[in-house]
Amino acid sequence: MSDATLVTFVVYFVLLLGIGFYFWRKSASIEDYLLGGRGMGAWVTALSAQASDMSGWLLMGLPGAIYVAGMANVWIAVGLFIGTVLNWLLVSGRLRIYTQKTNTITLPCFFEERFADPTGLLRIVSAIVILIFFTIYASSGLVAAGKLFESTFGVSYTTAVLIGGVIIVAYTFLGGFLAVCWTDLFQGTLMVLALVIVPTVAYFDVGGIETIRAAMASKVERGLMQQGGPSLLMIISTMAWGLGYFGQPHILARFMSVKSVGKLSESMTIAIVWVFVSLTGAVIIGFIGMGMFENLNVPDGEHEKVFIYMIGKVMHPWLGGIMLAAILSAIMSTIDSQLLVSSSALTEDFYQKAIRKKVSERELVWVGRGCVILISLVALLLALRPDDTILGIVAYAWGGFGAAFGPLVLFALFSRKTSWQSALAGMVTGTVVLVIWKQVGLSSQLYEIVPGFAANCLMILVLDRVVGQSNKSVLAEYEEVIEKVAAGKYGRFSDGQDSD
Repeated sequence: MSDATLVTFVVYFVLLLGIGFYFWRKSASIEDYLLGGRGMGAWVTALSAQASDMSGWLLMGLPGAIYVAGMANVWIAVGLFIGTVLNWLLVSGRLRIYTQKTNTITLPCFFEERFADPTGLLRIVSAIVILIFFTIYASSGLVAAGKLFESTFGVSYTTAVLIGGVIIVAYTFLGGFLAVCWTDLFQGTLMVLALVIVPTVAYFDVGGIETIRAAMASKVERGLMQQGGPSLLMIISTMAWGLGYFGQPHILARFMSVKSVGKLSESMTIAIVWVFVSLTGAVIIGFIGMGMFENLNVPDGEHEKVFIYMIGKVMHPWLGGIMLAAILSAIMSTIDSQLLVSSSALTEDFYQKAIRKKVSERELVWVGRGCVILISLVALLLALRPDDTILGIVAYAWGGFGAAFGPLVLFALFSRKTSWQSALAGMVTGTVVLVIWKQVGLSSQLYEIVPGFAANCLMILVLDRVVGQSNKSVLAEYEEVIEKVAAGKYGRFSDGQDSD
């Protein structure tokens, strides 16, 4: 650790806490705290959506996966890019319109209102799924933070995890969604700069493409990497990461929060460019790492520190401190969003709906803040297992949301006849299939999101033929939303207000 790195991190922490304090008084209502009052601009929406998506696994997990398997894992990046584009094209506008039409600010409440579930089971079960998988997901970010602080400052892994957790919780607790989104704007910019600058400098430092090719050939000769291209099943399995986008609550929340639907096309362009540059940079880091660091310990998860080591080797201490802060940005920009969505599940979907229906806005905001701390503590306990790989933890949580919610979101936005019974059965089936597939060890053959997503879709399609949607008000509401979508610029929604 150099003085430059320490100073950089301290300044970065102070900046984040300052943003949290700034938005403290701007989160007066629960909609402000959890969704920013639906007032986000195009740049904030785009960079917040993608920065909260691409967590520490983008700068640590994905380069580490490329370092280990080379071209076989490049398909992860391809699938993620395609999934990003389809999510913005198919989901963003319709979801923004539909959630405002149904007056909902969380995914569980949207499912309940959209499918007219009279039992509340859709809301309750989906909120439980969010709490389980986001706690797992948040723990992956704390693992990444632990590895970063451990490598940078030489502190113990446990101390490192605690430091990262306290800082993230502090500004999320204070400023809510507004603080999270504005820090994401700054963090997303820092991340993409790091993913362009560091591999560019490292490429020339390592000696160019020939050194990288020689390192890859050496790994093949030593049996550390597969020779030839990946199998078709491997390509399907890795590209299936893209399916997860349709069901990620923290990304979908950004679509709900944008000030106007008309701004989403601008946000989409910004987001797609950001994702392409970021994924490309992460993949290149993994390949350059093969030529720069020959024997990183894969069983101990050291390969996921390849970007950290690369920064230390090729960057000036002051600039290196900024680049290391970019890794922390990636970690924080996702955990804060996950904590907020998990808090919304407890606050909006449980506390207000089931415990205290007549509750003041002030009390709801404080309950939301308390839930942030509670979920953080559970995630912290899960993160105190340094042997878990970042990408492995993320894959399970990402797949869980994709299998449980992905089909429901798509059917909610594109299917007129889907009933609450079909949606509930599909969500439960997809989740159960994913968990069983993972527990019996089949995920080594095919990523568990594939069978989970397919089982969910199949169950909905079958039950829609038996108990399709018959509620006339729900059918009329669907037709009204589709008319607005067909209007091109979404009719009067272009000013951010409900036309009703």
